[in-house]
Amino acid sequence: MRVIIADDHPVVRIGLRMLIDSSTTCVVVGEADGPDSLLSLLSTLPCDLLITDFCMPGDGQADGLKMLSRVRRHYPALPIILVTMFANVATLRSAFAEGVTAIVAKGASATELPDAIKSVSQGRRFISESLRAELTEAGTGDSSPLPSLSAKEHEVVRMLASGMTVSEIACYFKRSVSTISKQKSMAMQRLGISTDVDLFAYARDSGMVH
Repeated sequence: MRVIIADDHPVVRIGLRMLIDSSTTCVVVGEADGPDSLLSLLSTLPCDLLITDFCMPGDGQADGLKMLSRVRRHYPALPIILVTMFANVATLRSAFAEGVTAIVAKGASATELPDAIKSVSQGRRFISESLRAELTEAGTGDSSPLPSLSAKEHEVVRMLASGMTVSEIACYFKRSVSTISKQKSMAMQRLGISTDVDLFAYARDSGMVH
């Protein structure tokens, strides 16, 4: 398998390359240090697998979900392994919803990346044990699809994360406070989120706010 790796930390890329080079089934054909160089590399270099970090600085593409969405739009059949430090449940589920095949925790990459590559090559999903525990604890299971937010719920979450109160949002939309509160609660329920802190983290990770 021809592999492209992407991470903005050179030392991480060295580690990933060593792990992949020790495999008899994969060869690293290219490295990227951000979303822009990754998209450029993908357009010129054929590959069978992308192993990428989640958040890398780039030209307006620093948030991971937007980057994944762009990769998926241009290369719908490309298997993607995400190697990340993120453990936010909603973000993990969103990554799977964007078509990621496997998610490996950075702390466990040395032991789990080979297993993830094997699973992906066989057409199966993989998720790190530690992250699977996070999802199970949240009651979502590791293969639970992400229900998409309605347009109104998305807007309410975005406005909350940008610093507006429920009352201010209600006033803006000329709706009752209880209606906005209900939309907020429904959004949190869909995302498997129980606290405002996690809701704001989800909004940031998915690129709603910067």
